[in-house]
Amino acid sequence: MVTICIGKVDQAKGQKIQLDVNELVSNDEFALPENNAFGNSFRDYEADNGRKDIVEQHYKSSHINQTYDFVKQMREEYMKLDKAEMGIWECCELLNEVVDDSDPDLDEPQIQHLLQSAEAIRKDYPNEDWLHLTALIHDLGKILVLPKFGGLPQWAVVGDTFPVGCAFDESNVHHKYFKENPDFNNPKYNTRNGVYIEGCGLDNVLMSWGHDDYMYMVAKENGTTLPSAGLFIVRYHSFYPLHKYGAYSQFMNEEDKENFKWLKVFNKYDLYSKSKLLVDVEKVKPYYESLIAKYFPAKLKW
Repeated sequence: MVTICIGKVDQAKGQKIQLDVNELVSNDEFALPENNAFGNSFRDYEADNGRKDIVEQHYKSSHINQTYDFVKQMREEYMKLDKAEMGIWECCELLNEVVDDSDPDLDEPQIQHLLQSAEAIRKDYPNEDWLHLTALIHDLGKILVLPKFGGLPQWAVVGDTFPVGCAFDESNVHHKYFKENPDFNNPKYNTRNGVYIEGCGLDNVLMSWGHDDYMYMVAKENGTTLPSAGLFIVRYHSFYPLHKYGAYSQFMNEEDKENFKWLKVFNKYDLYSKSKLLVDVEKVKPYYESLIAKYFPAKLKW
């Protein structure tokens, strides 16, 4: 296991504490399953599981339509936070209406994925309640597919994320479809760094629009007290070209690199906890409601 340390503020003393993940994890650590709910390898986009065509069509639409201008337009629209006012748990319940078309590993309602991830992390990191809550909220932005929140097509809500404004790295899933994206041949956007400079920080890089950036925006603008690592996880948990291949890492600054260590911890629970074994929602609800009250206001603007 890799030793991971991150600075955490002791609010009583205003000092930073170094947390060693090896010391935080329980002895009975989460075991990675070999296969997903359909009996195939995880993130196997060629597996014929009845979802292959749906998933590929999703990425085709995403790669063609996610342009630099489109992302700027979406961020400007949703920064208004004028779609609804509700609490975190109320939003969790809305996810019962959402199934992710980009996911080859699961076709259950999204609230189950949130709780499966959160409960697996809770078992291994019992004292890191911020990480449990981060797992619970990380996909809440998927409500963007619902009519009340704009009814966006799934290609503008779910799936792997990637930077726009620079060349589309070949590590992106179904990369071939980027050739139909208007930015692909635009000399302003099709170089390795595009409109960015190395080390500028991921916060200064526009990512393809979707639930990650939206939920980050909602959490930050509503004054969450989650640590920066939690917000980083929410914002970049679908950035698989970076997670898996190190693509676009030239844009990371030192804070990104520290937070990325926690994202790597989170990632295995996000990916490998997906299961047909469902969590008893009512049993765990009181615990997560207590965390929500600790880190979020009762009502948030969405």
